[in-house]
Amino acid sequence: MSVGKIIVILGAPGSGKGTQAKRLQEKFSVPQISTGDILRAIAKEGFSLLAEQIRETQAAGKLVSDEILIQVVSERTQKEDCKKGFILDGYPRTLGQAQQLEGLALSQEREIKVVNVDILDSLLLKRLTGRRSCPSCGEIYNIYFKPPKSNNICDHCSEFLIHRSDDNLESINKRLQEYRKNTEPLIDYYKKHQCLSSIDGTQSPDEVFELLCQIFQ
Repeated sequence: MSVGKIIVILGAPGSGKGTQAKRLQEKFSVPQISTGDILRAIAKEGFSLLAEQIRETQAAGKLVSDEILIQVVSERTQKEDCKKGFILDGYPRTLGQAQQLEGLALSQEREIKVVNVDILDSLLLKRLTGRRSCPSCGEIYNIYFKPPKSNNICDHCSEFLIHRSDDNLESINKRLQEYRKNTEPLIDYYKKHQCLSSIDGTQSPDEVFELLCQIFQ
């Protein structure tokens, strides 16, 4: 991967972008940065003004402001492990956040490279409603595409698999509507900035990963 790149992977919930981001992290030895993980860690760890603001926002069931998000992204990406570049997970989600990221990239003298993982809604629904996870080892299964050998039992540690409470049709449709409204417009935004590639997310995870590696090489 070219030194200093900011990698952004777009895609609807269930497109597999999180899994691919982890594989790219291992392939290119650059950190996968999740804004959600950072916010949860800050909220738990201390008594700073920022931590208190995040805790209050989360307690009220609201979204953290764009100003706080770009602040935590800026601070995290100045660390030593980001020198070669980094992969953003779950950010940006809106046009406002994308514009703030442009400013950050300019100040850090980095290039933004974006890939959209395109996939049909019908396949997304199967991926999400069929998803099961092991609470012990974290292995992910799918009753349609990757079922466990024994019904609802992890192949590795024999734990009962968990079906996330929000992996139901009503919740998934709400998440898709939010994605269409807030995040999908980023596709056109990055097209205009000539930094977007699109790939077919209906292919196997290995095929998608190979294409991502070619794009980011």
